[in-house]
Amino acid sequence: MRASVNTHQRDDLGDTSAKITVVDLYRAAWASSLGSALEYYDFALYSLASALIFGPLFFPSSNPNVGLLASFGTYFLGFAVRPVGGIIFGVLGDRLGRKFVLLATILIMGTASTAIGLLPTYQTVGFWAPVLLTGLRLLQGIGAGAEQAGAAVLMAEYAPRERRGFFAALPFTGIMAGTVAAAVIYFVMLLGVDNIANTWLWRVPFLLSVFIIAVAIWIRLKLKESPEFTKLEARHQVADRPLANLLSNSLRNVLIVIGLRMGENGGSSIYQALAVSYIVSVVGLKGQVGALCLVCASIVGTLTVPMSGWLTDRYGRVIVYRFFACFQLIAAIPVWWIFSQGELVSTLVAISIALAVGVWGMFGAQGALLPELFGSRHRYIGVSVAREASAVLAGGIAPLIGAALIGWATSYYGSARLAWIPIAVYLVVLSLITVATTFVTPEPRGRDLDDPRDAGQTEMPHEK
Repeated sequence: MRASVNTHQRDDLGDTSAKITVVDLYRAAWASSLGSALEYYDFALYSLASALIFGPLFFPSSNPNVGLLASFGTYFLGFAVRPVGGIIFGVLGDRLGRKFVLLATILIMGTASTAIGLLPTYQTVGFWAPVLLTGLRLLQGIGAGAEQAGAAVLMAEYAPRERRGFFAALPFTGIMAGTVAAAVIYFVMLLGVDNIANTWLWRVPFLLSVFIIAVAIWIRLKLKESPEFTKLEARHQVADRPLANLLSNSLRNVLIVIGLRMGENGGSSIYQALAVSYIVSVVGLKGQVGALCLVCASIVGTLTVPMSGWLTDRYGRVIVYRFFACFQLIAAIPVWWIFSQGELVSTLVAISIALAVGVWGMFGAQGALLPELFGSRHRYIGVSVAREASAVLAGGIAPLIGAALIGWATSYYGSARLAWIPIAVYLVVLSLITVATTFVTPEPRGRDLDDPRDAGQTEMPHEK
């Protein structure tokens, strides 16, 4: 699609119009990007707070490793509940439409994040403090469970077929914006503050979520429904039981998505949460260094994500995904060795390359790849369930395993600094799973999104 083109017309079945204007296309990109920005603003906030703040405030313990483990435990719970949100809102997305769900999920996520900034601490209300924090983290996870899936599906269905990879990657640049916003705010607050947990400043970033909610809801209210869903409605083909259809017809592709995301989602959590904790708590770099690392990585990521999407349009989804997975695999051990050295500049460079190129390169390629793997009548639930199951298995559990490895290294080697070795090996294993999965993934580039069959299927699905 060139700038001079005012509309693009998709192949039409029946008498349904599928005209999408340039204004509609970019409004959808903005609407999706703001949701991604809020989700990853929350993600980066919670990652940084889990590593630096929540332990002493909500899980006080004489052993700092115990407090860190408990803090990352609530981080994991937010991931553990995401499949529930993915199922609930995935079904609603395939039955009631993409727009309805995208409004609901951002409202739930934003309200929970803002409320975290109002929580009393353990010193004030005792046991209720971690209970309330855990409850709000669960709400965050339920809302986030379908947000990214909705953004990916919406943009894939809006975009012109020949540039679907590029446009479907654009919402994920919101990830960079949200990560940068959270990291910059923390970096500024940590300047000149010895222990931010002893001040009210840690609350400010969470309270600022309310502004992102307001703008995102305003834009999403003006958004048109996805053209593919509109066509399904007009033909009376909306699935009554999208989850049952998914389980009957799409288990293979669900497992493929889970495998593809082990390296990407696991790597994301390892670098954004665990690495920050390691370089600050173990190696001894100052707390604001963790935020600065995320800022540098996000700046690089703003180039990597759309470039990755563009490459998938040119060379194919699967081969581009495999390239970035192999990059992460090769970089894991040298990057974590650099972290262990405690040198500021090399640490910033290493995390920028590892996170922005390896992890977010895979993420940009996912924009079109994941929606294209599933048929039209269960696409939202397919992407949601597969994404969020992998989020538990890879992203949610990674910091817990990492925190346990730090404790093990302390007792076994006598030095927590040597925990970089098992952590790097763990990341290598996750990356190998993803690389292997790419060899069984069908290439879906440019397929017709009206097709009720999954990518790789030759027979029509049995609809329930």
